[in-house]
Amino acid sequence: MGKAGAFLPHLAERLCLYEKLKAAYDEQCADRARKAGGPIRISLPDGRQVEGESLRTTPYHVASQIGQGLAEGAVAARVNGTLYDLDRPLESSSTLEFLGFDSPEGQAVFWHSSAHILGVAAERFYGALLCHGPSTESGFFYDMYLAGRTVLGSELPALEEACKSVVREEHPFERLEVSREDLLELFKYNKFKLQVIKEKVKSPTATVYRCGGLIDLCRGPHIRHTGKIRALKILKSSSAFWKGDPALECLQRVYGISFPSPERLEEWEQLQEEAASRDHRRIGKEQELFFFHELSPGSCFFLPRGAHIYNTLIDFIKSEYRKRGFSEVVTPNIYNAKLWELSGHWQHYSDHMFCFPVENETFALKPMNCPAHCLMFAHRPRSWRELPLRLADFGVLHRNESSGTLTGLTRVRRFQQDDAHIFCTLGQLEGEISGCLDFLQAVYSVFGFSFRFYLSTRPAGFLGDAHVWEQAEQQLEKSLNDFGQPWELSPGDGAFYGPKIDVQLKDALGRYHQCATIQLDFQMPVRFDLTYISKDGSMSERPVMIHRAVLGSVERMLAVLAENYSRKWPLWLSPCQVMVIPVGPDAEVYAYEVRETFHQAGFMADVDADWSATLNRKIRKAQLAQYNFQLVVGRKELSGRTVNVRTRDARQHGERGLQEALLRLRELRDARLRNAEELF
Repeated sequence: MGKAGAFLPHLAERLCLYEKLKAAYDEQCADRARKAGGPIRISLPDGRQVEGESLRTTPYHVASQIGQGLAEGAVAARVNGTLYDLDRPLESSSTLEFLGFDSPEGQAVFWHSSAHILGVAAERFYGALLCHGPSTESGFFYDMYLAGRTVLGSELPALEEACKSVVREEHPFERLEVSREDLLELFKYNKFKLQVIKEKVKSPTATVYRCGGLIDLCRGPHIRHTGKIRALKILKSSSAFWKGDPALECLQRVYGISFPSPERLEEWEQLQEEAASRDHRRIGKEQELFFFHELSPGSCFFLPRGAHIYNTLIDFIKSEYRKRGFSEVVTPNIYNAKLWELSGHWQHYSDHMFCFPVENETFALKPMNCPAHCLMFAHRPRSWRELPLRLADFGVLHRNESSGTLTGLTRVRRFQQDDAHIFCTLGQLEGEISGCLDFLQAVYSVFGFSFRFYLSTRPAGFLGDAHVWEQAEQQLEKSLNDFGQPWELSPGDGAFYGPKIDVQLKDALGRYHQCATIQLDFQMPVRFDLTYISKDGSMSERPVMIHRAVLGSVERMLAVLAENYSRKWPLWLSPCQVMVIPVGPDAEVYAYEVRETFHQAGFMADVDADWSATLNRKIRKAQLAQYNFQLVVGRKELSGRTVNVRTRDARQHGERGLQEALLRLRELRDARLRNAEELF
């Protein structure tokens, strides 16, 4: 393909039209600045205020006045709470905050700009029709249409070099507001962009950004120029579908990563090597925990060791349920589609459900438990005395994820959740939210995770009364403040049926994972007409519903834990808890007796009776397999009914009585300690 794409006639025509529109827009802005410009005050996060001029002063000007280091390190700005280009003039007195690469928003802007650089290169290299190029949590990608051909792995180095060429050229990112009519003219050659414009651009104007020869429909903001990307790497390519629909056009998706310095890229590459060694799919194979099969895609086969971890996690949550007043229930797996129509899920979610006909009716496997719990609440009259009612359900869920998105245990079609729903009064809401926060802290502290909170508030398409939403958001905010952990606001990110608290846990590699959630729901009780008799018996009241999960998907949590512990599971969760090692044939029968003693006590215990291996080799083999404890037995231990205790980190605890060792390991296991080997 080469760089012929840069000279395609429609690209030259697009650029010519853009330059004409930009010249007119710049003239309008200059005229407006002359007529309406005036002094403004700009408030900084530290309380300082600086003077500026409306329609002329930019965030970059302010940053340069404060210090060149700030100006060079800033990626974007937040003006009156809205993300802003550094070179976009301020219109009035404003609050101003600068965002660097290390902030989540700054990183998203940086990687979104990098996707545009990839777009420039893809048009040059392939003459591609660009479709969708967002930032992600771990970099960026661009979906492109290549009319039947694919992006070959052998082409990625040349594509990366084309991106680096765009970086070296230091093209500025230019923002331009254009009319809907001009948008349609700018993108008349690209059926994908035209579809986006027709479906999503409802306002009279929208913004486009120019980067080199690329003009792209985009809200922004972006970095100042392409030279800010000091390190960029193209990672891989894959197939995708327009709008994620296999019935529509097949696209090519190219992934990349970028950083503000080569050193940051080098650190990232080292982290990727470590992450690859910790990949849960690799660990699952090595430790014989689970596997997948093409005859049931996205549904995991848990082997005995994996099932031990899976069931131990569930038992842990069940033990917390008993302490915290939750009642476990069992609900059906298959429901008439009428249930999902009543709950509102059918309209939003039916494409992701496994549906099938039964006696001329449509049925579906459940993808979530909440409608079933509403049926449980509604099956008989309820009294205020029963509230809060906390229903917990480990029922099997199925979601029809597309095959291309299935990723080990983190994206599956069949899974279980520690799913629970709380029905309570508005007055009980604060206490219940506090209880949910305490629940997740109790669980995550056992795992050794730190975590962060996000309060997601009313979205644009919310359902219900705005005043009730505000009350609920205030109560969630109060609960978070009372809890004492830092939290961040995510405006407009709530579910359509209620605000929520999202919880991201941090693993050993510093990566964040979304697992737990606490969501308020005002709509489901209305849809199912849920009521309870008030305290004075005079009227029926509507309960508030809380959706909450701590582990989230048990499959996903198992994957996160596997990668966090990197084969070295804590004793209470470990699939390899005890290895009994006989010193000679005389102790073999006793070794199996010891193994059976621990097995009957609920331990995952094995015997290494390989007589071709030396004792030291057996011990080393057990340590490399990450058995938490090795119990060595010989003639002396047989005669005294003792065991010689060693650990996977080569600690030697010496000879102990069999029952003494069993009692101590049971204590350490049941206490769910992460350092049982040290504490023995």
